[in-house]
Amino acid sequence: MFTKKETHFVVLNDLDEARAAIQRALNDAIGSDTAAGLRQALDIVDGIGDGRDPRVRWAAQVLAEAELDAREQEIKAIKALREALPGLGLAAAVDLIRQTQAAT
Repeated sequence: MFTKKETHFVVLNDLDEARAAIQRALNDAIGSDTAAGLRQALDIVDGIGDGRDPRVRWAAQVLAEAELDAREQEIKAIKALREALPGLGLAAAVDLIRQTQAAT
């Protein structure tokens, strides 16, 4: 049973497959005009999986877009998360803010 204290996200992550496909294309494109673009795409994919919890990445993105600091504007940050994800409970939003603060 789900409670409002829990934060539920469905994270779809096919980065490994995407990375492998780009790497194959890059291997086939060595010396061509598209190699530089494929190399850049590979760098982008590698940068996405930065090791942080996807929920924390999402919260940090929401706060960045709202130009809020999780430490200095905690109440506004909690409100921003709850507005960005209707149905997000207060306890879950507070937990996400605390995790975001710890990650920075």
